[in-house]
Amino acid sequence: MAVETPLCDFGWQAPDFDLPGIDGRNWSLDQVRGAKGTLVMFICNHCPYVQAVVDRLVRDCAQLQEQGIGIAAIMPNDVTAYPEDSFDNMVLFAARHGFAFPYLYDESQAVARAYDAVCTPDFFGFDARLGLQYRGRLDASRKQAGPADARRELFEAMEQVAKTGRGPAEQVASMGCSIKWRGE
Repeated sequence: MAVETPLCDFGWQAPDFDLPGIDGRNWSLDQVRGAKGTLVMFICNHCPYVQAVVDRLVRDCAQLQEQGIGIAAIMPNDVTAYPEDSFDNMVLFAARHGFAFPYLYDESQAVARAYDAVCTPDFFGFDARLGLQYRGRLDASRKQAGPADARRELFEAMEQVAKTGRGPAEQVASMGCSIKWRGE
């Protein structure tokens, strides 16, 4: 079932986390925080919406990291119900797509709940003081990748945050597969 994210609640403070990464270490919000902003995204391996954009996402993240944006991806799904999202498969997925940012496992789903994440992909773009400035989509892609020249909405928004500390007033909600909560 496709789900859309809520609109951006400007200034909402990023909840902290301490989650295991596929690199064998734990990561906190402070450890991924960037000097000019931070992007926390909820993704998974099996979602067609994520698969449609993952290579564009990796490209945009690399360019944002060069501008002082810290980045972390968090996988919140119930892996018992969705074994393709397992930790071992997270390692393979990240390697296949060349992730250059921490890919973290939210086994308890507490972090996804603290962020009020609703789908994969779900993007939270914060300013340098960890106030929310972007809660939109990567670009116009859906279950299939959008056109090659699609406007890079997430990239442009986070680039603006890095330069000005403010996200765009106009944002288009991200759409994706609902988070696979335990017991649902």
